[in-house]
Amino acid sequence: MSQIDLEKARDAFAHATDGTVGIEEEFAILDPATLDLIPRFEELNRTAVATDAELATSISSELILSEIEIRSGAGSDVGDALARQQAMRERLFALAATEAVELGSTGTHPWADYREQLNVQSDHYRRVVDGLQYVARRNNTFSLHVHVGIRDADRAVRVCDRLRALLPTLLALSANSIFFEGQNSGLASVRTQSFTKSFPRCGVPDAYGSWDNYRDYLELLLATGSIEEDTQVWWSVRPHLAFGTVEVRICDAQSTAEESNALTELIVACVMQCARDDDEGRPIFEPPARLIEENLWRAIRWGAAGELIDLVRGVCLPARAAFEDLLEWTAPVRSELGIEAQFPALNGAQRQAAAFAEGQSIADVYASTVAQTRQSFEGGQPTSPTEVSTP
Repeated sequence: MSQIDLEKARDAFAHATDGTVGIEEEFAILDPATLDLIPRFEELNRTAVATDAELATSISSELILSEIEIRSGAGSDVGDALARQQAMRERLFALAATEAVELGSTGTHPWADYREQLNVQSDHYRRVVDGLQYVARRNNTFSLHVHVGIRDADRAVRVCDRLRALLPTLLALSANSIFFEGQNSGLASVRTQSFTKSFPRCGVPDAYGSWDNYRDYLELLLATGSIEEDTQVWWSVRPHLAFGTVEVRICDAQSTAEESNALTELIVACVMQCARDDDEGRPIFEPPARLIEENLWRAIRWGAAGELIDLVRGVCLPARAAFEDLLEWTAPVRSELGIEAQFPALNGAQRQAAAFAEGQSIADVYASTVAQTRQSFEGGQPTSPTEVSTP
């Protein structure tokens, strides 16, 4: 039976407020001795319910029991959302210490065997696993999602359309998963290859132009039994029908709070600049999907260390130049919102690749990353790899 009320969804956008922000961060639950994934979500959740009601409302399950998500809730703006999220991070890491588990934050676990992971037994995740089988079971990945409130459903769809060509740049900047199934994958974001390139209705969406066109798409999926819930549409940017937001879902989970914060700020700036461009009637740039996919592959393979195609001029540019273009384009909105969006010289994938090239084992690289994550997220203090600078 359908779980989607499309009339209610349109109403959610009619009552949305521009620029509200929600943040979702996914963490791996780890054995502190071995750093293996362990299925401890239910215990962590029970303890939170018993001891910290505010944290309990922020915690959410994901597909596997060795994963936990925290959510900021709806912040009035990006600063409010980041403050809310940092408070939840500190409480989550305190809970993890009490329960004697570690928390990891990279796009994938470096060596976990998906066949050993237990799935969450909610109705939603049972539907996902029953429907997708191997594709769902193999998906042991972790990401950062950012919601930005956008008033009016037609406008939200058009903002998503404008964001399509920017998704590879955001992925390249966030790439943080080079290890998978006990190997150096040779990719900057193997999470994207495992999840985004495998799930149906995932990756770069079509441009729909209007709410009616997007609604027609959803109604076809419903009528043909392709989906039962709107959350079974996993596009890397989508109108979120329950929240009245544009949700950007392209980024790997980040290993430091500073990088996660900077990405959140940049995403908010991109969404709000798209809304402004739409309001001012600026022409939308809609390259063919196959060309956006070409850049998506470059972001998966090389991340921030590679090149992206400037689809306007038809030339290759260093990924860092594409970041700079984003900053220049969003400068008006960032100035108004007080957003700097500063990033380290090397992102997570680059740091992991450098350590591995120097002779560290995969286990040693991951152990260092987990320690860095704990130090950064539990207290919100800057850590050495994120001496930030504008890209």
